[in-house]
Amino acid sequence: MTELSTMPTVRSSLLDPPAEYDKLREEQPVTRVRFPNGSAGWLVTRFEEGSAVFADPRMSARRPRHDTPPDEGYDPEKPGGALDPGFVFMDEPDHGRYRKLLAGRFTPKSVRTTLQPYIDTIVAEHLDAIAAGPRPVDLIEALALPIPCLVICELLGVPYSDRDGFHHATETMMDTSRTQAERDKGARWLIGYITDLVAAKRADPESTGLLADLVRTADDEASFLTDRDLVNIGALLLFAGHDTTMSMIGLSSLTLLTHPEQRRRLAEDPSRIGPAIEELLRYLTIVQFGLGRVAKEDLELGGQQIAKGDLVVVAMPAANRDPRVFTDPDALDLDRKTVRHLAFGYGVHQCLGQNIARAELMTILPELLRRFPDMRLAVPAEEVPMDVHGTNYGVRKLMVTW
Repeated sequence: MTELSTMPTVRSSLLDPPAEYDKLREEQPVTRVRFPNGSAGWLVTRFEEGSAVFADPRMSARRPRHDTPPDEGYDPEKPGGALDPGFVFMDEPDHGRYRKLLAGRFTPKSVRTTLQPYIDTIVAEHLDAIAAGPRPVDLIEALALPIPCLVICELLGVPYSDRDGFHHATETMMDTSRTQAERDKGARWLIGYITDLVAAKRADPESTGLLADLVRTADDEASFLTDRDLVNIGALLLFAGHDTTMSMIGLSSLTLLTHPEQRRRLAEDPSRIGPAIEELLRYLTIVQFGLGRVAKEDLELGGQQIAKGDLVVVAMPAANRDPRVFTDPDALDLDRKTVRHLAFGYGVHQCLGQNIARAELMTILPELLRRFPDMRLAVPAEEVPMDVHGTNYGVRKLMVTW
């Protein structure tokens, strides 16, 4: 194989992306690299070119996974894994047909009217439990994990009592340090779980939730939805709907605890929470290994000639620190007036659940600051265990006291 530099994956500090991105962004913003799975492709580190990749219809969302090391006999040209990612790996017009079925439940208005009262209630309940419980407390286990799990269970109609099972399966699937066989084991558990849940929803005409609604849609003779579609959609929403937001809640809490002046100003003026959330999303950018596309034809990008079939990965944490777009990009500035970022992707495949994630963050963070003004880390920041192998960067355990 041709000797290529490897994609940067090692972080030099707690809340910053790999330092090598800075040099690449200035000198080789579109460059050939070797990805962790052994395949070669293009890495994009600037905001403008990254946005172009996500918006270009000549770039296909159907791509192999690039962030996992190879097993023996692994073929990097073949997409692996037991879980079919479904419509998120589809191009138009197929992608749009599936997304249209779901989009109405994820609009800002729908989130405000159907989910926000529930989010308000469960956040208050969990903060009450934290206040009444022992100290120190793990903020991940007590808040960052249960809230997104409860919300996605409420939306889909999934029993919250099954949380441990689907969360463990998700962790296994998304752990890039595990073998393909181990990740597939988690995926198959999730497939079996959703398959059984679809059957239970179909057998109960009084069943509620988005998954039950989709079952009824699929049972219409005019529908294009299959049972395989139902399982793929249910599994995708269940694992993506809690793991990503859990990571963001944990990282945002850690960030505020380690930036006391920014935290103080936000606590004094909670009305600033909207722009603050966008800045946290930009600054942290939890999708730590980026998202890929495959060129459907020969094209030019950032002065480089991309061949048909080439894998192109946008390093979103690097693009969101691009000084061409953001003044002093490595500084956390909760007062940034305009924050365009790629934390949720860009274009037609932009994250479907972003409004739910925002609603959870905008509810949790101000209340956490109000209820616990003296909260602090119970261990030195450098001892906080981080998830460096997950598809999403996050905090494994966040011990706090007050």
